[in-house]
Amino acid sequence: MTDKIRQEKSEEGILYGIGVGPGDPELMTIKALRILKECDVVFTPGKSRMESTAYGIAVQALPELEEKECVCVEIPMVHDRKQLKQAYDQAADLVEERLCRGQKAAFLNLGDVTLYTTYLHVHRRIQKRGFQAELINGIPSFCAAAAAFGTGLAEGHEQFHILAKPGQVEAGLALSGTKVIMKSSRQSSQFRQQLETAEPEGQEVFLAENCGMPGQRLQKGAGAVTGQEGYYSLILVKEKKKLQENRAERNGVQTDEA
Repeated sequence: MTDKIRQEKSEEGILYGIGVGPGDPELMTIKALRILKECDVVFTPGKSRMESTAYGIAVQALPELEEKECVCVEIPMVHDRKQLKQAYDQAADLVEERLCRGQKAAFLNLGDVTLYTTYLHVHRRIQKRGFQAELINGIPSFCAAAAAFGTGLAEGHEQFHILAKPGQVEAGLALSGTKVIMKSSRQSSQFRQQLETAEPEGQEVFLAENCGMPGQRLQKGAGAVTGQEGYYSLILVKEKKKLQENRAERNGVQTDEA
């Protein structure tokens, strides 16, 4: 961005990356809502605010958001690094222009802003360009999914593992503790058989799709995994108590029992 714009404004703005949570607008944090009220401009992923899931969540929690200027940022869902770099650079340029005007800007992101987010790529670019940028946490989708199923994610000294692609599942299921399989969507058919094998061995499978959103689907059992799940889906795999005890006995570890 041009030095001329920066020179015309002595006080530079600040960028806030805001996690809007997993889908239920009531799960947005008080801090996130306060900052959105204070911001001059809101950036959101998508072609339009009507198509942006993150914006749709935020505006339900804060209807007055409709009165604020909203800039939509298109980030392609591709693996091409050159194409992604270009999109992130362009997004950072748009944000920088507003910060040079001294504006407070918010960039919306689903779930928590520190976990597998598009926003972090913009965040790092803005910081490298010498501007202030802060991260405002939101509730991650797997926390909301566990609550929806009425179960915990980890207790005592249990381990917790995030598996982010199908190729990690086979080795991941052999790990002790709870596993969450993210970014699976329509790729789950690649590891469904592994989930079916894990169940008789003492692991429980939970499928959450559109958690906290319209069309929410919560099902237990590997049989619920079809390979046709939508983008907003994840799978929890929890060890039953007997398997935990067997693992602990083999490793000479005393289990936590309250």
